[in-house]
Amino acid sequence: MSLSLSSPPDCQDLSNMQADTSRVPTYTVSCEDYVHVVEFSPFSSGTPSSLLAYGGNQYVVVATCLFQEEDLEVEGVEFNVLRAFHHELRVDALAWSPESRLDRLPFIRFCTAAADRKLRLLTSDLRDKHEVKVMEGHTSYINHLVFEPTEGKQIASVSDDHTCRVWDLDGNENITLRLRSPGISVCWHPEEAFKLMVAEKKGTVRFYDLLAQQAILSLDCGQSPLMSADWCLSNTIKVGAVAGSNWLIWDITRSSYPQEKRPAHIDKARLFKWSRANENLFATTGCPGKICSQLLIHHLGHPQPVTIGSATVASGLSWHRTLPLCVLGGDRKLCFWMTEM
Repeated sequence: MSLSLSSPPDCQDLSNMQADTSRVPTYTVSCEDYVHVVEFSPFSSGTPSSLLAYGGNQYVVVATCLFQEEDLEVEGVEFNVLRAFHHELRVDALAWSPESRLDRLPFIRFCTAAADRKLRLLTSDLRDKHEVKVMEGHTSYINHLVFEPTEGKQIASVSDDHTCRVWDLDGNENITLRLRSPGISVCWHPEEAFKLMVAEKKGTVRFYDLLAQQAILSLDCGQSPLMSADWCLSNTIKVGAVAGSNWLIWDITRSSYPQEKRPAHIDKARLFKWSRANENLFATTGCPGKICSQLLIHHLGHPQPVTIGSATVASGLSWHRTLPLCVLGGDRKLCFWMTEM
């Protein structure tokens, strides 16, 4: 079996670091290994805490987070590891199912992608029952994946093999969309299960009707490579992306070309993510390993971004479901930044 239960890595050294909020994380959590991927669940856990998963070289850890901004009795952040799962290979991408809940009998479901071109769907009760379903079909590196957000019965993944594939929970590949370049990002409409957004490396973002399996709208960056794109799920007329060193924003009701385009990073930009708490707030990162890489937080009402961190940016970027707070993975740590915008 490719994924199994094991003891959790050490995740205990919690600190509330407020000295210089432009340079230092608001909160940090230390971890046992390098964190390549980190994802807040975009869905309610049924409890005041948020679900979070992070992945490293051979593991995925599932935890809960509760911040003092949500509960005045919490000092800084209350971070509890629920379970760690052994993963044969490094975790390259991870997505949460909306079925994951903690308020009744605990039920966790998430899906990962790894360098062996396989998806692994893990379902667990966080005790002794767990199941791993391996999904094979992609013939090259898988860049991103997402669950259908209303019922969680489908998963979409995009790959360097020039396809977007839609799977059911039994591992069946139900839809294959042929792309014109590597698939970089995929997003599902928050309410309409037949609408999917797919971003391609050559600089095109397309919206598909999954019933007809045809593109219904396309957007053009005007440059490449497109490295990351995100659909603003609190206002679905907005799409954002990074290409080259720039960030770009579209209003899909107005034009197929960006309404705004600005330089983001001295080196190439790597990730773009919309805040879930504020439709005008988004974050970008530079490429990991570059000397001047940064996490930048931008607000559409402000002309200049806020430099949040100047250290070398690691992998993974995710926003909290309700707070203007994002998390980055790093070398033996998770870094959380709160913005007051």
